Amino acid sequence: MKRILDILLAAFGIFLFFVPALFFALAVKLEDGGPIFYNQDRWGRGGKKFKAFKFRTMRPDAPAKWGLKPAEENDPRITKVGKVLRATAMDELPQLVNIFIGDMSFVGPRALAVGELESDYPGFEERHRIRPGLTGPAQIFAPRDATFDQKFAYDLEYSRTRHFWGDLKLMFLSVWITLRGTWESRKKKF
Repeated sequence: MKRILDILLAAFGIFLFFVPALFFALAVKLEDGGPIFYNQDRWGRGGKKFKAFKFRTMRPDAPAKWGLKPAEENDPRITKVGKVLRATAMDELPQLVNIFIGDMSFVGPRALAVGELESDYPGFEERHRIRPGLTGPAQIFAPRDATFDQKFAYDLEYSRTRHFWGDLKLMFLSVWITLRGTWESRKKKF
């Protein structure tokens, strides 16, 4: 049931956001001439790796100039267009394709970068029994300054206790945060 819902919602989302996605792609390109998309190897279901796609939100020279590290509040690497895309989570629109083809789900554990986590990490196999999600409890409930272990604990708990109504609640909360444009600035948990 969940996979069918993911396919239907992803197809609808791709149709609904096709024109806005073209506008976002043009805005990213026009701002600094760099690549439109950013892709990264992520851990998927069963520990399988996949490429996750996003609209690029950082300056093209960010890795060379600042190295690889998580984004922070008022991060100088983030472009003007990138700030808007991140606040509204529109940088994640290309991941609708990842959901449609089965790499991801709408709700699940965060899709962690391969370099962010080793496969021998305690709880790795249990956490990756299910598809990673576009949204999930760690993204919604963990404070921005939560440690990796704290976020991992949210994801592990979700993989143990997930259910349809919980997924609907997480999707509703994600839409609410997106409509308010507060993904990057939220200070409190729900």
